[in-house]
Amino acid sequence: MGQDLVEIRLHELQFTFEVKKQSSCVVQLVNNSNEYVAFKVKATCPKRYGVHPNTGVILPRKTCEFTVTMQGLLTAPPGMQLKDNFLVQTTVVVPHGTSDKLFVPAFFSKEPGRYTEESKLRVFLVSAHQSLEGQPTNGIHETEPAVPNIENEVRDVANEAPAPLESCISLHQEKRI
Repeated sequence: MGQDLVEIRLHELQFTFEVKKQSSCVVQLVNNSNEYVAFKVKATCPKRYGVHPNTGVILPRKTCEFTVTMQGLLTAPPGMQLKDNFLVQTTVVVPHGTSDKLFVPAFFSKEPGRYTEESKLRVFLVSAHQSLEGQPTNGIHETEPAVPNIENEVRDVANEAPAPLESCISLHQEKRI
């Protein structure tokens, strides 16, 4: 299997910061293959974020979305910066047509012969009171920030709210954090 099994239409998660208010960001996953592709989203700080769906199967040549919701913070972090990251794992599902009832965590194991793509997304905060001038367009900064290796420090993220999608099969029941 080659590179770019799934295209992620957002390379960083940008949240508008207001004290005690939630903020959400939608990420699109585009399946570039003729295969059923499973995805899994992990976060370095799962208590701060809800992700729905956090796992799923994307139908061949279709688009799927997941929503990340940042819980309201009581105070602004120093310098309006968070070191939070997300890891999106994708892999071809065998057999074709696998659904939520047949989803197996072993899809993402690192055993020989198992191909899994991983993409990292970094979190950025924007003050609700900042002017829009100088802000990134479509959530993308002109320069790529350095992203630390989060492979060993990510944990599964809990679901936040249901969001039905025709080309994305949700794999878990609704779960609140």
